[in-house]
Amino acid sequence: MMRYLVVFEKAGNNYTAYAPDLPGCFATGATIAEAKDNIRKVIRLHIRGIVQRGDPLPEQIASSEYLEL
Repeated sequence: MMRYLVVFEKAGNNYTAYAPDLPGCFATGATIAEAKDNIRKVIRLHIRGIVQRGDPLPEQIASSEYLEL
């Protein structure tokens, strides 16, 4: 199983989602659940294209953390 960090942000009346380790992989949705479903589809298609070209999969290097200030 592959895992990539996905960032979700509120954008006006919608939500956006993007994967920092997969440039160009982004999606939107009316709800976080819809954005989550959409980004999964986009990531799967993106990875399928990478595999079909025979290119290596991007490293999973992005991380996230909340900092107390």
